[in-house]
Amino acid sequence: MTDYRDVNRANWDDRAAAHAASSDYNVAAFASDPGFLSDVVRFDRPLLGDVTGLRGVHLQCHIGTDTVSLARLGATMTGLDFSPKSLDQARAVASVAGADITFVEADVYAAPDVLGASRFDLVYTGIGALCWLPDITRWGETVARLLKPGGRFFMREGHPVLWSLEWERADDLHVLDHPYFELDEPTVFDEPGTYVHTGTDFEHNTTHEWNHGLGEIVTALLDAGLTITGLTEHTTVPWDGLGGRMRQLPGGEFQVAARPERLPHTYTLQAVRPAV
Repeated sequence: MTDYRDVNRANWDDRAAAHAASSDYNVAAFASDPGFLSDVVRFDRPLLGDVTGLRGVHLQCHIGTDTVSLARLGATMTGLDFSPKSLDQARAVASVAGADITFVEADVYAAPDVLGASRFDLVYTGIGALCWLPDITRWGETVARLLKPGGRFFMREGHPVLWSLEWERADDLHVLDHPYFELDEPTVFDEPGTYVHTGTDFEHNTTHEWNHGLGEIVTALLDAGLTITGLTEHTTVPWDGLGGRMRQLPGGEFQVAARPERLPHTYTLQAVRPAV
């Protein structure tokens, strides 16, 4: 059986250059404006707080725009991703931004062995990361192993309710059609496009994905020995996640156009590793 990582890596490798060239990621602004931050990190800042002087790792960093943004806020950053083509683009983004960042190619579960355990003050994970991982318990253990005692974890993610919706409906109803809870077997998608505006035709369109319920995610961190310090649900998401049934708001976020209060779009989850 083909390994899910091989399937998903081919998909991300295929799209990395198109993502970097897209106006959605706005790589040019990192070169022209030394204060520019990604929309995602700009949204995160009120809850993220001061990261000056922290040694941080961005798990599943893709093309590195959020990693560079965290470095611009004063953290010493490492970015980790399993897609070599994505990391090629990430290094290019860091170069034009003048950011000194180490990018490492590895599977997320291997991060503590590759980067070193108990090494980081901050573990950061951004939007659209957890759906690529089959085992949320193992992920929680990975996060905990990376953190120093007293170190903190920060993640904003697509809400598992959003991931479970059928997004191709023509009306304004939102139907729970995909799994909400983690299953052993992945949900397999075959989708030719991508989430940015691009005219590129892609060769590798299959992905293997897993949803994880909010309780499963929180429990994974608790079982790994972390203390939850914050959980905030949001009514916006940084991409059009429902096939044209969202409106774009100032600042780059999207929201369900009709009665958005029905749906949690994203959430921010924070935790700390207790000090010894």
